[in-house]
Amino acid sequence: MTVGDSLSRREALAALGGTTVTALGGCLAASSEAVQVLSAGSLARTFDDHVGPAFEAETGIAVHGEYYGSNAVMRLVEDRTKHPDVVVSADATLLRDRLYGEFTDWDVEFAANSLGIGYSDRTPVGERLTGEDPWYETAREAEEGAVAISDPDLDPLGYRAVMAFELAAREHGLDGFRERMLQLVYTEPEEPQLLASVETGSRSAALVYRNMAIDHGLPFQQFPDAYNFSNPDLTDHYATVSYTTDDGYTARGRPILYNATVKSNADNPAAGRRLVQFLVDNPGILDEAGLVVSDSLPRAHGTVPEAVDL
Repeated sequence: MTVGDSLSRREALAALGGTTVTALGGCLAASSEAVQVLSAGSLARTFDDHVGPAFEAETGIAVHGEYYGSNAVMRLVEDRTKHPDVVVSADATLLRDRLYGEFTDWDVEFAANSLGIGYSDRTPVGERLTGEDPWYETAREAEEGAVAISDPDLDPLGYRAVMAFELAAREHGLDGFRERMLQLVYTEPEEPQLLASVETGSRSAALVYRNMAIDHGLPFQQFPDAYNFSNPDLTDHYATVSYTTDDGYTARGRPILYNATVKSNADNPAAGRRLVQFLVDNPGILDEAGLVVSDSLPRAHGTVPEAVDL
């Protein structure tokens, strides 16, 4: 199925404005009329097409975003290459492990997601996925490079894909499946470009989050709970797999949770806090973007400033 056709929607709580928000590719420039966001690449369209316009319509503050894999985001903050007001991660624990202490002491979890495979139904791989063939049989029989994953050393989406291969192997009794898939897949270093290659036909499919497939209007087959990292009740099960990045960070499997913080030395901390509050107050906008806001969210961690009211 195509995910955008049958998903439930919450009523949006804020009207979308007509101002176009541009993702800036250069340095983040301080401005009293803008908030600078350094975010997980899977939220590029969420901020540019949904959150940004609505936030500017309500506050008059523009959202200027740059988007990378979340591990790359943390590196850019740690080495001070980028100087955002707001940092957003696709792995809540990653942000805490890497930024707490020197750069922040709080964050707010505001949305969840699930993992699956997005594809073009105009390819042999897509035709099989549209039919009744199991995704894992289709993927391991595909041509080399037909299926893409994000770079696991830069991005939680990438290391979750590797973990999913391992958990799927256990779930379905697939000997050597993880190793086979890592030999076959194309590794995309730029997470926001992961599905662009599927749209252009250079790849047949990619392991992606649900909202990313919705963003691109592509068919999406969600993985079972056993390895889609969406079910909080399976936290201990997810934690049985791990991946160590090339910079030595070991991530264990855990439910997909997005969180945001404002850097302690942000140029525009007030605007940053207003944006975090906006994410908390507008679950309908996040839902429209394909994310999931459960009853347990938002959830605070650390010393959240009084200006952010949960």
